[in-house]
Amino acid sequence: MQFPESWLREFCNPPLTTAELAETLTMGGLEVEELQPVAPPFTRIVVGEIKEAQQHPNADRLRVCQVDVGQAELLTIVCGAPNARVGIKVPCALVGAELPPGDDGKPFVIKVGKLRGVESQGMLCSARELKLSEDHGGLLELAADAPLGADIRVHLDLDDTLFTLKLTPNLAHALSVYGVARELAALTGAPLQTPTFAPVPQAHADRLPVTVSAPDLCGRFSGRIVRGVNPKAATPQWMIDRLARCGQRSVAPLVDISNYVMFELGRPSHIFDLDKIHGGLEVRWGQPGEQLKLLNGSTVTVDGQVGVIADERQVESLAGIMGGDATAVSDGTQNIYIEAAFWWPKAIAGRSRRYNFSTDAGHRFERGVDPGHTVEHLERITALVQQICGGAAGPIDDVQVNLPVARPVTLRIARAARVIGMPLSQAQCADALARLGLPLEQGEGTVTVTPPSYRFDLTLEEDLIEEVARMVGYDQLPTTPPLAPITPKLRAESRRSAFAVRRHLAALGYQETINFSFVDERWEHGLAGNPQPIKLLNPIASQMGVMRSSLLGSLLQVLKFNLDRRAERVRVFELGRVFLRDASVADTDTTVQGFDQPMRVAGLVCGPADMLQWGRKDQAVDFFDAKGDVEALLAPRQARFEPATHPAMHPGRCARVVLDGRAIGYVGELHPQWRQSWELAQAPVMFELELDAVLERSVPQFKAVPKHQSAQRDLAVVVAERTTHARLQAAIASAVPATLLRSAILFDVYRAKPVKAGDAAPATAMAAGEKSLAVRLTLGSGDATLTETDIDAAVQAVVAQLVAQCGARLRV
Repeated sequence: MQFPESWLREFCNPPLTTAELAETLTMGGLEVEELQPVAPPFTRIVVGEIKEAQQHPNADRLRVCQVDVGQAELLTIVCGAPNARVGIKVPCALVGAELPPGDDGKPFVIKVGKLRGVESQGMLCSARELKLSEDHGGLLELAADAPLGADIRVHLDLDDTLFTLKLTPNLAHALSVYGVARELAALTGAPLQTPTFAPVPQAHADRLPVTVSAPDLCGRFSGRIVRGVNPKAATPQWMIDRLARCGQRSVAPLVDISNYVMFELGRPSHIFDLDKIHGGLEVRWGQPGEQLKLLNGSTVTVDGQVGVIADERQVESLAGIMGGDATAVSDGTQNIYIEAAFWWPKAIAGRSRRYNFSTDAGHRFERGVDPGHTVEHLERITALVQQICGGAAGPIDDVQVNLPVARPVTLRIARAARVIGMPLSQAQCADALARLGLPLEQGEGTVTVTPPSYRFDLTLEEDLIEEVARMVGYDQLPTTPPLAPITPKLRAESRRSAFAVRRHLAALGYQETINFSFVDERWEHGLAGNPQPIKLLNPIASQMGVMRSSLLGSLLQVLKFNLDRRAERVRVFELGRVFLRDASVADTDTTVQGFDQPMRVAGLVCGPADMLQWGRKDQAVDFFDAKGDVEALLAPRQARFEPATHPAMHPGRCARVVLDGRAIGYVGELHPQWRQSWELAQAPVMFELELDAVLERSVPQFKAVPKHQSAQRDLAVVVAERTTHARLQAAIASAVPATLLRSAILFDVYRAKPVKAGDAAPATAMAAGEKSLAVRLTLGSGDATLTETDIDAAVQAVVAQLVAQCGARLRV
């Protein structure tokens, strides 16, 4: 909220400088975000009146003016402004004056000079040249009663400062100049000039029927008819200036008056053209399909969740947000209806954002506007209307259907001292709350406050504690170091940190990405196979309407983003949370009932397996590259990879990752249908694992180096094509004790080339659907060197188990 310091000091004027005033407000909880002077520095610029204006003898666009600045003689000034004419009063820069600094940061000094042969003894100024506005259409015309020779800074009250406050939502009572002054008086003890509004004399008895059909929308509706107004009257310059310094441009006198009272007292209001209203007004919830053209020119469609003001024919206004174009005041308006109402904050909150705009009225009503002074504020608006536009006022209709009920709140002094962190007495707390104008009663160690109608934020004991802290001043709170035992939380040696996982993946060539947990619902149905994703009540975008149950969709989006920007090699990963429905999850401090939120780690690779290099032939990444990265990430623990299916992965190139007998994730190539959908030239390979399983690690254990030499034997067996490496390894492990078998490593896979028609088949040819697997066995004993007999026996046992379990035969 922005306002001029001079307006604030009319209500409360403590003996503080501008900087001290800003510091006091900030330390009282009303943060002053910016201080800005109304006008930049300039000197020797006074009020002048043009007495003569003649055409320049040597220039078509220049005029030679005789200007009276209150001195003994008139000044001759050459001016090129189109509105330079006899009789107007304008700012005149005298010789020696300094105009505001230009782009180079240096002030412009006025000197006696000649323009096309005519001497000029000063300069007539526009608002843009004084940097008061961007208007450069001509000279800045002043009021006819401006005193000649008066300093322009004094005449226009330019030695003023604009305050910009950054208020939290609970400070709705400070969304006006008077509201800020009320807080300032409480903080400084300076007297508060409380405005009083005498009732306007009633000149007629006309009333407009008003029905409030929705008490949960509108609690109080006050209004009156004013007849015979002049909408073409000029808004006073003092009001225009104050509105401009609040960031509001002047529109028309009736609109300006409504805006002025909103900034002054925090009371948004609306003025209808009475002759455009059909019948009476009804305050109700909208009906589906109803449309309204607003004052900003847009047309909106309302429903049962949006409050409206309607007449007998149509909707005329969005309740508490913006009026309609159909009943807007214009130059032809003669009779008006002024409305000031109390709208329930919950009924206004979020409504304007549905239509992608916001208003000052909606900003205030959704935070809470005082329901107790609608009539008094209506009198203020009426008085200004009669003062500026004339008119005859009728009686005020005040419909009260559902006003907020003030509930007392009790403050315990001991709790306040504990929360604030400094000793407090009951007298201090009572004094702080009394300075705020809060009615209170004192008890034994307690203070009970009944919140006034303008304080919507006082509902809990903590709210009163905050008020006490504000009045004490945040800068007065002691700096107390925490007094608590410092006990380091040591991680178990069998568990590594998430940062260690990040560093490990980065060492493997991956780059970390951070993505939204909100994803497209289509991803959940297709990529994650989740028919019932967790939907958001208020998504930030239509394509981000559900919570993700898999990280793969986010990584595919990152891949597509990079490929569209000609990235040839992409290796990315993410550590993030996923969201699953799980009825077994209870509601605790860290969990939400019915929802599981585990952490996962996922990776994606696409493009060449290596960066640009010369050592070996380029090849694209495949399933085994990603599988190797998973094995490296889990090492030294060894996982088992089983054929599996996953909605996002190729049905023949997907494996389930099993660790210690438990499935912890999947690795595989992207499904062809998703590759086509995402328009990918190459299929990426992905993996997704449970982070908890990845964080677990084996504690290193001492193991002596074998004293006896090991023996190696190679076996080549022919097996069916469907035989997996895991099944082969299981058969070998079951044949030889672990104390004897040190390792079994597959080092060759051979498939026979098809025999051409007419050629003789080689003696070693394998049948169709068979393959040859070569395994190197490393045997050794910790007790003694193995004999040939021991080695042969172990090899024969392995062969026997391969034959029995895999249907293998030795390759000849």
